[in-house]
Amino acid sequence: MNLQATFESTREASRGLGLVPTETIDALLLDLAETAVAQTPFLLAENEKDLARMTPDDPKYDRLTLTSARIQAIADDIRNVARLTSPLGEMLLQKELPNGLQISKVRVPLGVVGVIYEARPNVTFDVFSLCFKTGNACILKGGSDAAHSNAAIMTVIQEVILRHNLDPAIVALLPPDRQATEALLQAVGFVDVLIPRGSQQLIDFVRSNAKVPVIETGAGIVHTYFDETADLAKGRAIVANAKTRRVSVCNALDCLLLHQARLVDLPALVAPLAAANVLLYADAQAFAALRGLYPTDMLQPATDEHFGTEFLSLKMAVKTVNNLEEALTHIAHHSSKHSEAIVSESPVHIEQFLNSVDAAAVYANASTAFTDGAQFGLGAEIGISTQKLHARGPMGLEELTSYKWIVRGDGQIRNG
Repeated sequence: MNLQATFESTREASRGLGLVPTETIDALLLDLAETAVAQTPFLLAENEKDLARMTPDDPKYDRLTLTSARIQAIADDIRNVARLTSPLGEMLLQKELPNGLQISKVRVPLGVVGVIYEARPNVTFDVFSLCFKTGNACILKGGSDAAHSNAAIMTVIQEVILRHNLDPAIVALLPPDRQATEALLQAVGFVDVLIPRGSQQLIDFVRSNAKVPVIETGAGIVHTYFDETADLAKGRAIVANAKTRRVSVCNALDCLLLHQARLVDLPALVAPLAAANVLLYADAQAFAALRGLYPTDMLQPATDEHFGTEFLSLKMAVKTVNNLEEALTHIAHHSSKHSEAIVSESPVHIEQFLNSVDAAAVYANASTAFTDGAQFGLGAEIGISTQKLHARGPMGLEELTSYKWIVRGDGQIRNG
């Protein structure tokens, strides 16, 4: 692939995307959803080629895996995006100045969005659908682990684009090699914003080496604090769901913080985790409370390295704290600012937690598994931003837009 020519073609194709009628965009996305489901056997066969090169105990294996149900869920997300109102053209501000100038602030596409990601083939569908809905072209750089899956998905997308008589250059899939990564990082003038999705190592590499603007979608080091006033039944369900619903995703629970007054309830609180074969790394107090009441082969003493770790597997740390302030301090030191939760029946503690914790999504009495674009009503997501500039949290349609100022006059000139 001639990378320079690809960048030029995508940049050129992006110029006309903002003029594509909404009806055409929505029709194409609905067609893509149907075609993805119809092509399930092809997509699964290509996905199997990738899976055959990875061991099932690899934390990335689950993220890499496609199933009929997951393809149907991806198609549903694409349909949701099609049904959402496009933010393009939204009037954010409108006023007339004393000199008669009429000024408006209007949502517009970012232009060309580059995304670098690892073993997550669903990202290929998600990014294209969200970018297309918002008038953005996109350049995708998937990892080698998902090379066959991504290529197959791109074949399906290009087939649908051509069927609707649009320029296939509005989306490009780069080769899964380091040369393509380096070229994308240096694509000044061709890529308006670059979004890395994957491990902290990938995100750090992109941030350190990119010459184009970057929106970080950080790793998820997620905590849930079980307060002294917490309801045990709620906590059991919340902790189990946050940890075991899907262990390889960034909103999965990594560390349970427990008020020391509730140590007596710890065995009951984590009992569902034992049934799910979750290995616990417990501090001294928690270890003593669990000894003999949690499977011995799934209970180990915690060390400092277990706190601040994104496990992406059936592992979780347990830390005992003396009060809410200590929990907040621990989170401040170890959080990746992705998703954090409190289980509590104290309105005062809940408000203090929600107002004090610095994270993209903060929960009270709910599972962090909800940090997801579709769950937030955004249709799908291009990533979970953990930074504060431009976008934060699940990035949906609005987060893929910028704005421009439109000034209408009648011959006004500036004096002085």
